[in-house]
Amino acid sequence: MIPRFGEPVRRGQQYRARPGAYAILLRGEDILLTHQARPEPEVQLPGGGIDPGEGAIAALHREVREETGWSIGNIRRIGVYRRFVFMPDYDFWAEKICYLHIARPVLCHGAPEEPHHTAVWCKLEDADAHLSNSADGRYVRQLARGGRHGFSAMPKG
Repeated sequence: MIPRFGEPVRRGQQYRARPGAYAILLRGEDILLTHQARPEPEVQLPGGGIDPGEGAIAALHREVREETGWSIGNIRRIGVYRRFVFMPDYDFWAEKICYLHIARPVLCHGAPEEPHHTAVWCKLEDADAHLSNSADGRYVRQLARGGRHGFSAMPKG
């Protein structure tokens, strides 16, 4: 069973499956996040939708580069969760199936390519207070409490 976070499923609402890949990006005790200014300002783990014909890791590389300007390495999947949300950029309701990874930022290529995104560094221990998504916050809290090996009790996908 894939854990669900966020608002409950709305009875009678049609949802479109939207798989995505997201990353906790660590450098020492710091974490790289992305601030998306529109449509609503929020701080998120970098990542996003997996396009048709694209694998999760390829999508993760693409999304992280677009949203932060960084390339990544040492990628390891640590979990999966679901969220049922309205996606205003696409004008549809989605069942987001979120594949979460831990990775290391290896090279900054410049500013984010994605409009309205800014790369944000903060201390891992402070990240939960900034994240807009409760699922992301749960995984980051678990990591901050247990170190890099703190995922033994986390749901695996």
